[in-house]
Amino acid sequence: MKLQQLLSYTRRAVDDYHMIQEGDKIAVGISGGKDSLAMLYALHGLKRFYPASFELEAITVDLGFPGFDLSGIRALCEEMGVHYTVVATDIYDIIFRVRKESNPCALCAKMRKGALNQAIKETGCNKIAYAHHKNDVVETMLLSLIFEGRFHTFAPVTYLDRMDLTVIRPLMYVDEADVIGFQHKYSLPVCKSPCPADGHTKREYAKDLLRSLNQEHPGTSERMFRAILEGIYKPYEALEYVQALSETR
Repeated sequence: MKLQQLLSYTRRAVDDYHMIQEGDKIAVGISGGKDSLAMLYALHGLKRFYPASFELEAITVDLGFPGFDLSGIRALCEEMGVHYTVVATDIYDIIFRVRKESNPCALCAKMRKGALNQAIKETGCNKIAYAHHKNDVVETMLLSLIFEGRFHTFAPVTYLDRMDLTVIRPLMYVDEADVIGFQHKYSLPVCKSPCPADGHTKREYAKDLLRSLNQEHPGTSERMFRAILEGIYKPYEALEYVQALSETR
């Protein structure tokens, strides 16, 4: 996928769900993976021509894994002119060496999100962009159906009232396969996660299940995404419209 196509998908999501307003300062959470780096490219490119001016701040929470080299990402941010903040933590030591968690993901996510949110507020950002793509949207819906018994996935825009922070998901229309193609075409400086639990999660189970369904019934993932647009996101749009009307009265 070329940059122009990535920008087109991103612009569509941003416009459809009013993700960016004039004067926003948006934190881009950089995990080191392909998705967050593609999102950095997308928002940096969008910034050049989007009618509402906004700022970007790239932030990585360093969990403390040995050998996690962020020099390539730092160089990319310098090239783009995007300020880059690395938050050093002891999360790896706490979870794997001190507590020796057998199921570390939930605690790790909680601690990582706490460190990220604190850094976001310290840098003066009012929004955080998460790099969830189309496959993530569908996989989350599958996990919700299987383990919670409800038809649900994350919203395109979420306001966190406790943090006074808005979460946006600009890559929601982008297929993971296109992100992979973009990664190879533009040689993204991906930092592979050294986490020993990586690839052994419920999320990975949903990913494998969706891959199997698509192989047996081509187009399954796209049909599921359309169902989400109609069944979850359209009511979300209606709610946003009602809220906007109430604010103008």
